[in-house]
Amino acid sequence: MSEEKESKNFIQEIIEADLEAGTHEGRVHMRFPPEPNGYLHIGHAKAIWINFETAKMYGGKTNLRFDDTNPVKEDVEYVNSIKKDINWLGYQWEGDALYTSDYFEIIYGYAEDLIQKGVAYIDEQSAEDIAAQKGTPTKPGTNSPHRDRPVEENLQLFRDMRAGKYPDGAMVLRAKIDMAAPNMLMRDPLIYRIKHATHHNTGDEWCIYPMYDFAHGQSDSIEKITHSCCSLEFMHHRPVYNWFIEQLGIFPSKQYEFARMNVAYMITSKRRLLKLVEEGLVTGWDDPRMSTLSGMRRRGYLPESIRRFCALTGVQKRDNLQEMELLESVIRDDLNAKATRVMVVTDPLKLVITNYPEGQTEELPSKNNPQDENSGHHLMTLSREIWIERGDFMLDPPKKYFRLAPDKHVRLKGAYIIQATDHVTDASGKVTEVHCQYFPESKSGSDNSGIKVKGTMHWVDSTSGIPVELRIYDRLFTDPTPTSHEDKDFLEFYNKESLVVNDQAIAEKHLQEVGETEPLQFMRKGYFIKDQDSTKEKLVLNRTVALRDSWAKMQKK
Repeated sequence: MSEEKESKNFIQEIIEADLEAGTHEGRVHMRFPPEPNGYLHIGHAKAIWINFETAKMYGGKTNLRFDDTNPVKEDVEYVNSIKKDINWLGYQWEGDALYTSDYFEIIYGYAEDLIQKGVAYIDEQSAEDIAAQKGTPTKPGTNSPHRDRPVEENLQLFRDMRAGKYPDGAMVLRAKIDMAAPNMLMRDPLIYRIKHATHHNTGDEWCIYPMYDFAHGQSDSIEKITHSCCSLEFMHHRPVYNWFIEQLGIFPSKQYEFARMNVAYMITSKRRLLKLVEEGLVTGWDDPRMSTLSGMRRRGYLPESIRRFCALTGVQKRDNLQEMELLESVIRDDLNAKATRVMVVTDPLKLVITNYPEGQTEELPSKNNPQDENSGHHLMTLSREIWIERGDFMLDPPKKYFRLAPDKHVRLKGAYIIQATDHVTDASGKVTEVHCQYFPESKSGSDNSGIKVKGTMHWVDSTSGIPVELRIYDRLFTDPTPTSHEDKDFLEFYNKESLVVNDQAIAEKHLQEVGETEPLQFMRKGYFIKDQDSTKEKLVLNRTVALRDSWAKMQKK
């Protein structure tokens, strides 16, 4: 769409045909209708992208309408998080946010209209009896004993339901369609049920609430939505959607279905995501391991990366599973162009430059991003003692080892060439300190030493380096489709190693100055971002993604 050039998808073809035919006076008006009963996830990102980008392509509008017909599961927290996520993705809905509950009076009136037309009735049976009478896909259902109740009686009972005269479950309002319909959803679907619960938007004004199938199409119609795009699981709901609109004679909104986006090693079920939260397997909806947009934002994913991923995966009519490697590749590409390069030592080993003057320090420039000529630079402090990675020094290195070893030369990134001269070990033989000499004439940018080196090491100064906590996140599940196993609970595939905390790392002082949303690349370690748990005393950083796809390599071994 606007971010990737591609051939027309089927939704665009439908819209262009409507525009050519002059349908809806050339208007394109779409909507995104989330239920405020959880946080948005990667699957919702695709739906948001389809609706907002498609409308924008044709000069149209997109509403945000909360499908808030179940007060028991909905909360203002979810409403606010959804608004924040949509804005973060880079979209702004038309006008104010809307709510299905804004239309409760109108929808109630529609229900009375159906009763008066004789195509809706009050059923006092239990939920179990109603379900049993539905039949099966190969066996017709049986009519409710209340199906032919007189219109006046149905109307009075419905008004009494609204007045709060009956407890939850005492009765429901059903549409009178066809109990032998091949589509089970057409077998006298429920329209209203009783729920004595406080609603986040309407308070205690209502004690009856419309069912999704009754409220959804009517809300689209009220808003004069021209193209109502839903994910594929709502395909069988379309005949119900159309039936209600036809019976009521209201604006003929049309529903179209696309395949939802599933990504390997992620789940897109709010019910299951909530279970992870409730069982304490994650720290919350915004845990960086979660497939929620808030979790991905906290992990350091960029909104433009999510949009580009949606564009690359396209709009499809069949269920599909996108590879995690593609998502991570898109994330890396964008971060590589934007991330500030800094040095962090994750497993510190002291290195003493024996011929560097004691008490002396110098400031060395370090380019923020070599991919961006205008990114500027920051200063790194160098003194006699620094920290290097323990793995960057070996007493007996193998061939083609280009780090530090006895008598071996290597360059300190952005600084000087050094040569290892000695080392100190503890009683167990573990190296605790490395000694070296540096070559003053080998300074980066003005090297006149003539010394050839093949290796470059990152480092952090011991006098100015700051301790940091690194949170290394991996995939939350060990199976690419954890919810596809009928004989196993998806939690059996929970990855216990999905979070590893390193509280021994030391970073260069520049990290004290980075912003909350500034992407960082730790040289040779991956992409990171500052976490909201950071304090003045402790800087916490989340790994967004590794520099390379180490997971795919591990799976091939």
